[in-house]
Amino acid sequence: MPTPSPTALPIRRLTLRDLSACADLSENRGWPREEHKWGFLLTAGKGYGIDDPDGGLVSACVVTEYGPHGSPDLGAIGMVLVAERHARQGIGRRLMHHVVSAMGTTPLTLHATPYGQPLYEELGFKATGRAEMLRGHFVARGPEPTVATRAANAEDLSAILRLDEEVFGSDRTPLITRLPAFADHLRVAEENGRIIGYAAAWPNMDTHVVGPLIARDTETAKALITSLAAVTDRPLRTDIDVRHEELLAWAKEQGLSSVAFNTVMTYGIAELPGDWQRRFAPLTVAAG
Repeated sequence: MPTPSPTALPIRRLTLRDLSACADLSENRGWPREEHKWGFLLTAGKGYGIDDPDGGLVSACVVTEYGPHGSPDLGAIGMVLVAERHARQGIGRRLMHHVVSAMGTTPLTLHATPYGQPLYEELGFKATGRAEMLRGHFVARGPEPTVATRAANAEDLSAILRLDEEVFGSDRTPLITRLPAFADHLRVAEENGRIIGYAAAWPNMDTHVVGPLIARDTETAKALITSLAAVTDRPLRTDIDVRHEELLAWAKEQGLSSVAFNTVMTYGIAELPGDWQRRFAPLTVAAG
């Protein structure tokens, strides 16, 4: 029997049983395996993939839905990958068409690499912003932040969820409630007993990724990053909205260097909901 063309193979939902295959696919394209992140996304979101008849996956992606269960008001697409030997055959386009169709009228967002952006533009996504990826060993320089921070506890969760929905513009309860188990460190910033920001640091290969980073202002964001850096010996990595110029300049002064830029894109909405001035960095670009 002839091997069917990859463009004719069925698209199916992925589960945690596909974790190793997803990590293998990442490695195949020169990305880190990122099994911890894949496991989080496959649990909190919906994975889609195409099986390779020879084993493994031809392609994969994950959609994370936000808002009311069964009637989301935003979907974030991430981890869009096609195996190297099947690249440039229209498979990624087919998978994206399937996802966009499956989401119906739900607005969508994604962070596009320069390589992937032309495909997303062809599908109707519009560029609405940019994020700058920073990485490096944090070395505190300059005056210490004056905003008080502390480790989050279980009693903080409801306040974190309220603040997150207000800033993000959509209910992310299924994602945020998984943070305590996913992240190594979760901290909050307080003023007069009220939470005015929060941030997590989660393990990704040899780094700790800072995200989400939600803060009342730049000084609060600085305090949260500084407090997270103080509890890890790993390099930090984060993706900061380029409109936060002061925070970017400060982070570079503390030893973080620019690695790459991703374009924030939307489909079905002119711009993302919420308050960008308090939204400094995503949990991960794969989840919006």
